[in-house]
Amino acid sequence: MSDIFDLSQFDEYREDNRREVKKANGGLPISLWDTYSAFANCYGGVIILGVKEEKDGSWKTTGLQNASKLRKDFWDTINNSKKVNINLLSEDDVELYEVGDNKDVIMVIYVPMAKREQKPVYINNDIFNGTFRRNYEGDYHCTRLQVKTMLRDQTERTMDMEVLDKVPMEDLNYDTIHGYRNSHRSLKEGHPFERLSDHEYLRSIGAAAISEEDGKLHPTAAGMLMFGDEYNIVRHFPEYFLDYREELDPTTRWSDRLQSSSGEWSGNVCDFYFRVYNKIIKDIKVPFKMVGGERVDDTPVHKALREALANCLINADYHGLRGVVIRKEPDKLILANPGYVRTGKKQMRLGGESDPRNKALMKMFNLINIGERAGSGVPNIFNVWADEGWEEPVIEERFDPDRTVLSLSFLKKEKEEVKLLDKKISEIKSEPIVKIMEYLEQNNEITTAKGVEITGKSEAQVRRYLKSLCNVGIIQSTKTTKGNVYIKKM
Repeated sequence: MSDIFDLSQFDEYREDNRREVKKANGGLPISLWDTYSAFANCYGGVIILGVKEEKDGSWKTTGLQNASKLRKDFWDTINNSKKVNINLLSEDDVELYEVGDNKDVIMVIYVPMAKREQKPVYINNDIFNGTFRRNYEGDYHCTRLQVKTMLRDQTERTMDMEVLDKVPMEDLNYDTIHGYRNSHRSLKEGHPFERLSDHEYLRSIGAAAISEEDGKLHPTAAGMLMFGDEYNIVRHFPEYFLDYREELDPTTRWSDRLQSSSGEWSGNVCDFYFRVYNKIIKDIKVPFKMVGGERVDDTPVHKALREALANCLINADYHGLRGVVIRKEPDKLILANPGYVRTGKKQMRLGGESDPRNKALMKMFNLINIGERAGSGVPNIFNVWADEGWEEPVIEERFDPDRTVLSLSFLKKEKEEVKLLDKKISEIKSEPIVKIMEYLEQNNEITTAKGVEITGKSEAQVRRYLKSLCNVGIIQSTKTTKGNVYIKKM
C-alpha cells in the first residue's frame, strides 16, 4: 500500500478513489465502514482519520484526541461480524503517525482489495443494502445486480458450466457446430475428438453435459452461448446482446452493423467472433512474408486482435446489462463487455494470472487456437502495440453497470507526444507561471508558500503550476526539513 500513501508526500495528496480522509473528532465515523466496504470491493485504499479536506481539496490535520482508544474501538468493531462480514486487515494495516509541527496524531488504515471468493464485503449484516463500491465521487451503494454478480463470481465453477436441464440438444445450431468442428479439424489434424459424434464431441469440449436431474445429455450454458440461436439464448440470458458497429464516416451513424438480435444470422458467440474478426482485420496492412515457399498473411497484430476479441467474449458477464459492444473507428477499436475485471485491472495488465469469467467458453476458443490460457494475452497485446509504435492500449473499468472497456488505438505515439508538448508549452505561458519563472531567474529556487505570495493563487493551484514545470524539466523537486523546495535546473 506504500504506493498510495507515503507520509513524506502528505502535503501533495488529495482524496480520490484510493484515498479518503475523515476528522473523527467524536470517535469512529459511521461512514468509515461504508468506505471500508467500498475499498475492499474495488482496488483497496487508505482511510486516514484525524484529517479534514479543505475547500480547495487540500488536507489539514485535525489530530485525534485519544488515538489508542480509537484504534482499539476500530479493531473491536471490524472483528464484529454483525458490523462487518469479513475482516481483511492484519495488525500492520493500521498505523499511528505524528504529522506537522504540532505533532498531530493521525490513524492510517490500509484496506486491501478483497479476493474474488471474499466479495462482496458488506456491513450491518445486510448484503444488499450494506455493500459499497468506490468511484471518484466517493462511496456508493451497489445495486442488487452488482451484488449478485459478485456472488456468482465467488465459485470456482463458472457460470457457463451450468447444465441447462430443460433444454434439448436439438436447440443448438448445428451449422455453427459443424463450422467450429471444421476449424478444429483443420487446425489440429488427427485430434482424438475428430472421430466423435456431434453429441460426444459437444460433451468433450464442455458444450454439453449429463444432467443429474434426468440422466440425459443437455447443453451447458457455454454450449448455448457458443452454439445456440439468439432466440433460445435470451431465454436463459435475458440481457444477452452482441453488437458490432463500424463508425468510419462522421456523416453517417455507422457504415456497418452486426447485431445478435437481427434474426438474419444465428446470433451466437461463435459466429459473432468469426464475423467480427473478419471485419476488424480488413484494414490491417499485412507485410509480405514467406515461410517454406508460402506467403504468411498472419502477423502479431492479427494475433493480438484475435486475443482482444476472444478476451472480451470470454470475460463477459452475460447476465449483465448493455451486452458486448465492439466499435470500429477510423483510428481505434473499442471492445466493451459487461462485468468487472475478476483479477483487477492492474493484474489484467501485468498478466500471469488467468481467471476467466467463463472457463468453458475459454476452453472452446483455446481448442481452435484462440485465446491464451496462461494469462499472457493482454500483456501480449500491449507488447505488440509497443512494437508497432502505436499509442498504448487503455483498459477502463466502469461501474453501475459494471463494464470493462479495452481501447486499441492505431495512431503512432509521436502524434500524442506532440499534443502533450503543445499543451505543456501553453500551460507555461500562463501569467502565474510567468511570475514563477521570473522569480526563479533571480533566486534559482522556490517554495509553494513563496509561489502563493508572488502569484496570489491558492496552495493547490501553485502546486499544480510547479508540477507542470517539473513535468517539462524546467525545475526539480527536492525535500528539505522545511518541506518541498523546487530548484531550477541549470
